[in-house]
Amino acid sequence: MFRRLVIAVLVLAVAGLAVFWILTTPRTLAASDLPDHTPDLVNGEAMFWAGGCASCHADPDARDDDLFLLGGGEPLPSPFGTFHAPNISPDSEDGIGTWTVVQFVNAMKFGVGDGGEHLYPAFPYTSYQRMPLEHLIDLKAFLDTLPAVEGQAPPHELPFPFGIRRGLGMWKLLYLDGATFEPDPGKDELFNRGAYLIGGPGHCGECHSPRNLIGGVDTARLYGGGPSPDGKGTIPNITTHEDALGWWTEDDIVTMFRTGQTASFTGLSGTMAKVQRNMANLDPSDWQAMAAYMKSIPPVAPPPKPEG
Repeated sequence: MFRRLVIAVLVLAVAGLAVFWILTTPRTLAASDLPDHTPDLVNGEAMFWAGGCASCHADPDARDDDLFLLGGGEPLPSPFGTFHAPNISPDSEDGIGTWTVVQFVNAMKFGVGDGGEHLYPAFPYTSYQRMPLEHLIDLKAFLDTLPAVEGQAPPHELPFPFGIRRGLGMWKLLYLDGATFEPDPGKDELFNRGAYLIGGPGHCGECHSPRNLIGGVDTARLYGGGPSPDGKGTIPNITTHEDALGWWTEDDIVTMFRTGQTASFTGLSGTMAKVQRNMANLDPSDWQAMAAYMKSIPPVAPPPKPEG
């Protein structure tokens, strides 16, 4: 009887591990799944700036004229440990110079590295997944034109068990569907462009939304702000709540993207200042599109302030 019980337990354990392995297997596309598309470098550069690539992957102390040097290294503190943005320059040894287009697409759309490993969602692929394959191909082509930078970023600093990547496959079942952005047929082109830029390459909800205990965005409070990942201060609410951006005009938002000055006549600082340095390079029509969409975001009340 005892022997049968042990065998049954072992069989169940093996079956459980097999199910876990299947469920956590990274999802990827094959090269044959990509469209026949001639890269558009102009659009690739627009996606580069909209995606804020330089905010994390340029040197943390980069000047404006160094934003194309994508050697990585920016530390990204979080409740799970500190991540370090990698080198994504075209360097063949330390960057992504040897990556194929489909490897790049799989990283952006499914959070899978060139070795088939799960990437951590500190890299905001849950937003980048909304980008059409053509835009990802354009972005890769533009990145390939930038200077190669030698040197690797430091390894992530993650306590057990967060250093075990395989478990991210379960997390992705909840937060990664691979769906591409679909325009709202009831809205105009300007609105849909803004919705795409904000929710896709711009990944604004990744920072401006609270997260739950397992690091997933709280979609019920999307864009409602929340605690800073490093535990210092808060990320602003960017909804149309009266205590957030409700009193800002579209022109105020455009001015912020263009100059870094807020409607309160203060300058942006910290991470948002880096984001604005990227956004300032977009076409003015994109600023207007993002402003139009942001003024449509339903109000989310800020979290109550702590007493005392």
